[in-house]
Amino acid sequence: MNKAFYISKYGGPEVMEWGEFPPAPLGPKDVRIQIHAASVNPLDWRIRSGALKVILPYTFPLILGNDCSGVVSEVGREVTRFKVGDAVYSRVQDDRIGTFAQEIVTAEAAVAHKPTNLTHAEAASLPMVLLTAHQVLTEAAPLRAGQSVLIHGGAGAVGSMAIQVARHLGLRVATTVSGKDTDFVKGLGAETVVDYRTQKFEDVVRGMDAVLDGIGMENLLRSFQTVNPGATVVSISDGPDVQTAKSRGLSPLLWPVFMALSAKPNAAARKAQAHYRYWFMHTDGGRLESLTPLLENGTLRPHLDRIFPFEQTAQALAYAESGKAKGKVVIQMRDE
Repeated sequence: MNKAFYISKYGGPEVMEWGEFPPAPLGPKDVRIQIHAASVNPLDWRIRSGALKVILPYTFPLILGNDCSGVVSEVGREVTRFKVGDAVYSRVQDDRIGTFAQEIVTAEAAVAHKPTNLTHAEAASLPMVLLTAHQVLTEAAPLRAGQSVLIHGGAGAVGSMAIQVARHLGLRVATTVSGKDTDFVKGLGAETVVDYRTQKFEDVVRGMDAVLDGIGMENLLRSFQTVNPGATVVSISDGPDVQTAKSRGLSPLLWPVFMALSAKPNAAARKAQAHYRYWFMHTDGGRLESLTPLLENGTLRPHLDRIFPFEQTAQALAYAESGKAKGKVVIQMRDE
């Protein structure tokens, strides 16, 4: 049996349950991973709360968790890239989440070989934030070396990785943090640091070619005051747009809902002569594999805030949701 943390209804931390599930069936292009560690992402508590049920219509019971690192224990008959015993990490598929468990089955295409220099806890912290950062800076708002980006929440999980990816791409980086985290984000490569507790970032930052916002709608709207004409402001939090609905194959009957949700940022974009994108990262094991060398040579580094034992998964989720973490919160299922 597969021990796991799951929900039977949407709600707060109190809806988390622990139980056992039969092993998931293995398809011909699937791998079964014995999970050593999983990380917590904002996506996890947004799914738990029901905030994303229009975009991600799950059924119950639902095992939570999107990131993991572990060891392959079984492969489908058509799998070619992995064998039993391989150490791997993955941001699993949207429709097959469930890494807050002892094992998971996911598609070979969602998996990459674990960086050899990282522990499972470190590797588990990376897939979602690394893919999000790289996709935003190369797809949602494709930028050239020498251009500039404002990354909100630079000390957070996505922000700290996005700063590193931006610097690797040759971008000039501005970021917002609490003052106590100034040295931390400068060490990652941020050039301009705004203490959001004492300064309004729109009074300090100007001429940006892109913005990455994961804070929320009010912050997102203010961000349009910082950009050049033609810039792209990307949200990974509020304001899903019609393009998101279309890309996820949602019914046209729902499109007016997404038009309403993105109305304010779209209006702000028109006023600023800029572009607005809502970005929902997509699983991409091949891209993760291609970025692994940057982790192995130290160009990109994971930053862990705290590691919780498996039995404290609910507490790990609540701690990450509190906003106190600097870097990633990780859940350890097995010893390294």
